Formats: sequence, structure tokens, C-alpha cells
Amino acid sequence: MYLLGIDIGTSGTKSVLFDELGNSVASDTQEYPLYQPQIGWAEQDPEDWWRAVYTSISNLIAKTGVKDIAAVGLSGQMHGLVLLDKNDIVLRNAIIWCDGRTQKECDEITSIIGAERLIEITANPALTGFTASKIRWVQNNEPEIYEKVAKIMLPKDYIRYKLTGEFATEVSDASGMQLMNIAERNWSDVVLQKLEIDKGLLGKMYESQEVTGMVSESASKLTSLKAGTAVVGGAGDQAASALGNGIVKDGIVSSTIGTSGVVFASQNDISIDKLGRVHTFCHAVPNMWHVMGVTQGAGLSLKWFRDNFCNDEVNVAHYMGIDPYILMDKIAEKVQPQCEGVIYLPYLMGERTPHLDPYAKGVFFGLSARHTRAHLLRAVMEGVVFSLKDCFEIIKNMNIGVDQIRASGGGGKSKLWRQMQADILQTDVVTTNSTEGGALGVAILAGVGVRLFDSVEQACENLIKINETQKPTENTYDANYSKYKKLYPALKGLFKEE
Repeated sequence: MYLLGIDIGTSGTKSVLFDELGNSVASDTQEYPLYQPQIGWAEQDPEDWWRAVYTSISNLIAKTGVKDIAAVGLSGQMHGLVLLDKNDIVLRNAIIWCDGRTQKECDEITSIIGAERLIEITANPALTGFTASKIRWVQNNEPEIYEKVAKIMLPKDYIRYKLTGEFATEVSDASGMQLMNIAERNWSDVVLQKLEIDKGLLGKMYESQEVTGMVSESASKLTSLKAGTAVVGGAGDQAASALGNGIVKDGIVSSTIGTSGVVFASQNDISIDKLGRVHTFCHAVPNMWHVMGVTQGAGLSLKWFRDNFCNDEVNVAHYMGIDPYILMDKIAEKVQPQCEGVIYLPYLMGERTPHLDPYAKGVFFGLSARHTRAHLLRAVMEGVVFSLKDCFEIIKNMNIGVDQIRASGGGGKSKLWRQMQADILQTDVVTTNSTEGGALGVAILAGVGVRLFDSVEQACENLIKINETQKPTENTYDANYSKYKKLYPALKGLFKEE
């Protein structure tokens, strides 16, 4: 018996086939472009996602010959806005999570609902990344498109619709739309009415492990999945990755360095930061919530550095058949901690935690003639961990225990980056036997949905084991972190100037 986990990410879709012990049997990744029509904007074509999904699934099935797939789980980039008309035609490119065009709309939402009331209901302030402000932007700027809207979807829920024909969502991903009552785990009539959004435009709400539909005959022909295969609710990418790392009980926190950086802590009871610096969402586990700090430009910062300053390493890695980040780690290792005073602010796409500032920009500070490319490279890695430390400090101040950090995402593969986290955060950093993160998380949900596992918690306990532990050494980063915290307040006024 097999389970299929599909992760619809920002740079590509990865489909992974698992056996019932949680072992990865095979995977296939299909990439697609990101469009930036203006500075700070970010869009993708939903048809690119669907093409990547059916191609990756059919490749997997052709490669493995596996036919008895019990269920499918969907993970996806959160907050994206997909609009369909009455004929199920996509009306415009999706506005995705890292788009920063909607500050005006955020201000409007805050004014209409009230800052305290908005946090009370949705557990978060109005943010440019969230779906509600994107909907309002289309209302304000493309009314001719909005009047044609028949369905509003998130990225993974568009894929669900293409697979099953069912118009549905689930609590963890929908939490990031800012249209839910987070405590009650359903759509908020108050928010929808005040923002003039018809509830009929939104999908039916499910818990994450519930079966939401079956693979249709038309999707079967494209994917090679059997018609009638169950598709469960799934989860937003962060909740899915947390499940794939076993973050289902207090004290165990995940630190994920993907395109963005995320610190994720699960809770049995809802807890809200009244200042809105961290997000509180429904967890993909029934009757659980989670707190999440997000830094926008984590792995994105290192990718930006790779693409612009590491062509030699990329070319050498290609001929060696290895990841160029392995060679970049070796360069960074030659530089002492704190980079002889160079500090990097990773705000390439604005920032969420703790600043909530879409205008923030990336910065190298402290450069002198003696510094080299290697200093800048290591400073990027350290700056990303400083941004994660900002998240951890807020979570600790909310009386959420942090006994162990589980590293994941592309950045979690770097031993150097993991040791930086252990040293800067002064907490054990571990890796697990799970290398597939979000895909495993939603495969677990799929297994629970078809009763292959009794519960999410039981499945995580049985399938996910600790591989390696890195303990903190002496913290040599305090001086640079102290300066790092002072740089944003000093530069804030300049970021907004044209």
C-alpha cells in the first residue's frame, strides 16, 4: 500500500511516493517560473502548477510501476490568490505569498474591521502576504475581473479542484487567508461581510486529514492515478512540513529554511500575540493550533547570492554532479563567526516577523576593503539565522517552551547552517529521518484519512526518528546580533523612500 504526497511550492512541484512505513520510494520535481511585473510583485500561472502536478505524478507511476496508491495528500505555498470564473477559467495570474503590493489594502482592512478586532478574530494583523488583502487589491484595481469571480482558491486547493472537481479547502491553509475565525476553525461571517466577500465564493472547509474528494476520470487520464483514489484536505506548506518533522507536541519546534524562513511551534490551546508579530493558525492536527514566525527572504537570500555571485561554483558543481550549496558551505566555513563585522539584513522581499514591513530592503552593513566574497556569503547565512532568532525570542516571550529545534527545508541540509542555529539560538538542533518534509506530512494526513494510521500523532511517533543532534557551542555571535537588532530601526525611514 502506498501514499502520495504532493508539495506545490514556489519554485516547483515535488511529488513523492511513500510506503506505509513512511519510506520515500521515489520522487519527481517539475519547476515553473515566477513573474514579477513590478518591483515587490510576485505572480504565477496556476496552469503551470497543474501541468507540473500531473507530469510529476505520471512520471512517478511510470518510473515505479506502482498502481495501488491508497490516498493523496496536498501541500502548497500559502496565501496565494487564485480566481476562477463561472466556466472554471482562471481569470488572472495568481498573486502569491511573497507579493508586497497590498499595503494600502491592509490599511483599509484594518480601518474597516479595527486592529484589535481583526487580531481577535483572525489571530493576525492585516498583512500584505495574506489572501484577504490580495482579494481587496483586485476589488480596488481590477473590478472588471472581480465581478466575474465565481471561485476563490488557494494554490493547493486549485490542484484539488483539478484532481477531483471538488471546491474545498482545509483549516491550516485557509488560516492564512485572514478570512477565518481561527478559534472556531471556520469562515468568519463578520470579516466576510465587512470586506464584502460572498461566502459562496469560498470552498467548503475540512479538517486536514478528512477525505475531500476522489480523483476524477479526466484527472486519471493525465496523472495515471486510479479514478476514485481518495484526496484528503492536506495542509499549507508550513503545517505540512511541521507534520513531516513530527512537530505535534509542546517543546519541539521546527526551524525551516526554504525560500522563506519559518519557526513553527504547536499548541494544544490557542495563543495570540496581540502585537501581531507572529502568526497563529490552525494546525493540521484536529484541536491543535500553531504559532509561526516568518522571515520572508531566508533561503531566497542564499539563492540570490548564488545566482549573482557564485557562477563558478554553480558550473563546477554541475560537472561534479553535486549541489552548488555544498561548495558554497566550504567557502563560508573558512570565515570566522561574525564575518569580521559584516552583517546582512535578509529583507529582499520586505519582512514579516518581527517588523511587518513590506518596504524593508536587504542590506550589507560594515563592509571594509579587507572583506571578500566569502565574508558576504557567510554574512548572508548568519543574517538569516539572526532573523530566525527574532522569531524565537517572540515565541519564548509568549511562554512557549523550546526544548529542541528540528531543522528542515533546503537550509536544514547544511551542517554549517544548522550549527549556526544551535550556537545563535543556544538550543539543540536535530535532523530527523524525514527528508521529504511537507510531502511526508500530507502523506501522513492521507494515511489517517483512509485509516491506514489511527491518528496524526501516532503516525508521527512511529514514522519520524531523530538522526543527528548538533549541540550549541560557545555563543560568539552576540555582538553582531546586537548590532543587527539596531539596524532595522535605524534604516526604517529610508526603506520607504523612492
